[in-house]
Amino acid sequence: MVLLAAAVCTKAGKAIVSRQFVEMTRTRIEGLLAAFPKLMNTGKQHTFVETESVRYVYQPMEKLYMVLITTKNSNILEDLETLRLFSRVIPEYCRALEENEISEHCFDLIFAFDEIVALGYRENVNLAQIRTFTEMDSHEEKVFRAVRETQEREAKAEMRRKAKELQQARRDAERQGKKAPGFGGFGSSAVSGGSTAAMITETIIETDKPKVAPAPASVHMKIEEKITLTCGRDGGLQNMELHGMIMLRISDDKYGRIRLHVENEDKKGVQLQTHPNVDKKLFTAESLIGLKNPEKSFPVNSDVGVLKWRLQTTEESFIPLTINCWPSESGNGCDVNIEYELQEDNLELNDVVITIPLPSGVGAPVIGEIDGEYRHDSRRNTLEWCLPVIDAKNKSGSLEFSIAGQPNDFFPVQVSFVSKKNYCNIQVTKVTQVDGNSPVRFSTETTFLVDKYEIL
Repeated sequence: MVLLAAAVCTKAGKAIVSRQFVEMTRTRIEGLLAAFPKLMNTGKQHTFVETESVRYVYQPMEKLYMVLITTKNSNILEDLETLRLFSRVIPEYCRALEENEISEHCFDLIFAFDEIVALGYRENVNLAQIRTFTEMDSHEEKVFRAVRETQEREAKAEMRRKAKELQQARRDAERQGKKAPGFGGFGSSAVSGGSTAAMITETIIETDKPKVAPAPASVHMKIEEKITLTCGRDGGLQNMELHGMIMLRISDDKYGRIRLHVENEDKKGVQLQTHPNVDKKLFTAESLIGLKNPEKSFPVNSDVGVLKWRLQTTEESFIPLTINCWPSESGNGCDVNIEYELQEDNLELNDVVITIPLPSGVGAPVIGEIDGEYRHDSRRNTLEWCLPVIDAKNKSGSLEFSIAGQPNDFFPVQVSFVSKKNYCNIQVTKVTQVDGNSPVRFSTETTFLVDKYEIL
């Protein structure tokens, strides 16, 4: 399906919150939603209506509608399945299906909508994963805040030190019958005091000054990989499948005729496939991504998938992060030992959450030794083992806990993480123009994340 927009609107077609997944003006989306109620046949039970250009797939929610606007050639069954997921997301963030409640949580809903659909296509996620992704803490934000607070403390300490120096200098001058430096008068004393005050002020201003981000490059690549992995609790990889793609976005038409220099250092046997409009022979011979017709340009202001790859294996050495869970029965229940080990040393996994199911109605687990932190979710009966970073310097760790139950109660174990380093070592190292082969400034955004990662 190609999903153009998702919106929550009133019965009259007034948009409360709307998320567009393709380039659309505000006037266009407001016009589409305003026309939507007029198209429905009163008294008839339907789930979609169509115009000459779009299809509305909708679900009533008391006084509101959850509406998806799609192209007419999209698969209606997939549309309805996606609509159900959107409709289930709303009560997760809103206590009541009312206009003011939807407006109050509009940003939460938009973030959740973005987890369901990317670039107009449905992501393979469920409600629990959406909740996890939207609640994830940002490691980078925490580091930034810590650095900022340290800078502010240092600036205030420096200010107090300089103020004490000035006070001491004034007292010394008064005892000697001289004019205190930096407090009025003419000559070098006033200049000295002024420069000291200026220095203190500049220190504070420099601390509070926001960092200006560099201008975005006109050529941007998004490199994304998703992994699906299933392991047995007694060891052995049942299946591992990884899908990757390079998405190209050009924001200036003068850089439309370019070529991407791809460096592929993968040693695992990844299957590569170029877009039908990309010159496959050029890519095979020189690892260059360019259009078959070099006189044509790549689309502007549109995300274009130019290269994708796939890896499917049952080779255990390819598992990026191994998880071993060992429940053993004790007199009062089970002692559970669980450990992780990073097998790919070049990876850095962030915001790792290892979720272990717990028996219901037996209370909280008793935590023994733990590397990292944990959260007990009594409502969902899960224990979440949280690790901010797993990398070559922190490649293994363990958790021990005790709780009433049987060994089978602690499976399946689920893992989630994000990474700014991709699993398959495929990168764009250079971008050049077709004419003249001159280099073009570009930016890249790399993401490696989990679609499903389970130990059954």
